[in-house]
Amino acid sequence: MGKVVCDLCPRKCRLSAGQVGWCRGRICREGAMVPLNYGRLTSVALDPIEKKPLARFFPGNYILSVGSFGCNLRCPFCQNHGISQAGADCVTQAVTPSELVSLAQELAARPAGNLGVAFTYNEPLIGYEFVRDTAKLLQAAGLKVVLVTNGMINEMPFRELLPLVDALNIDLKGWRQQVYDICGGSLAAVKQNIAAAAAVTHVEVTTLIVPGLNDSAVEMAAEAEWLASLSADLPLHVSRYFPRWQSEVPATPVADIYKLASVARKYLHYVYTGNC
Repeated sequence: MGKVVCDLCPRKCRLSAGQVGWCRGRICREGAMVPLNYGRLTSVALDPIEKKPLARFFPGNYILSVGSFGCNLRCPFCQNHGISQAGADCVTQAVTPSELVSLAQELAARPAGNLGVAFTYNEPLIGYEFVRDTAKLLQAAGLKVVLVTNGMINEMPFRELLPLVDALNIDLKGWRQQVYDICGGSLAAVKQNIAAAAAVTHVEVTTLIVPGLNDSAVEMAAEAEWLASLSADLPLHVSRYFPRWQSEVPATPVADIYKLASVARKYLHYVYTGNC
């Protein structure tokens, strides 16, 4: 049997039987791409919605946040590499879509409340099938579906999923393809998906500022101007980096975060600073 192309993300991994993709979350079995991480959770927490970060989507509320393992990027500065760069040998708990929805409903009935489920922590879209199946049940139950994603997914599966999603926070790593070359991704694909999502649902964007990589005021101005062309009301989170995983670059100076946020505010109405 020949190799099979994974059509989920722009990397288009060509895999032989039994071979695991670049993302560590999908495998070729019997001529088809199968998620290794379906219903396998590494992280479960009830978080403030602002932690996603979503600043303008039901602020002051909590949301059940879950993550699995794997990611289709390799950002050397990954702030959550413990699970995003892990594979199927990591410790997980098995949860079905219906079990997760039941937990979300139980939490919603408690005094603190719960909006629904946020798929986050690692890259949720490499576990596309679990997100899709759970989202359908959440929607039927009247609960919210949130994605915190790098936006590296092909257009067709993304558009098919969007009607099930109430809000997204999408990472925009930088305004040059060279930044995405370091991470193993595509700026064009992410821009396309930000635009597609912003046209139909609530979207906020996060850019993690890494010194010497994407901290140019000129590039921030170009990024903010493009986001404003979609909507000047689209919120942008300018977030501070700390040394993690393979990166030993010192933490972003707080003053730089404030400066870049000020640049972005020339174009966007809602700009937030994070990790300061």
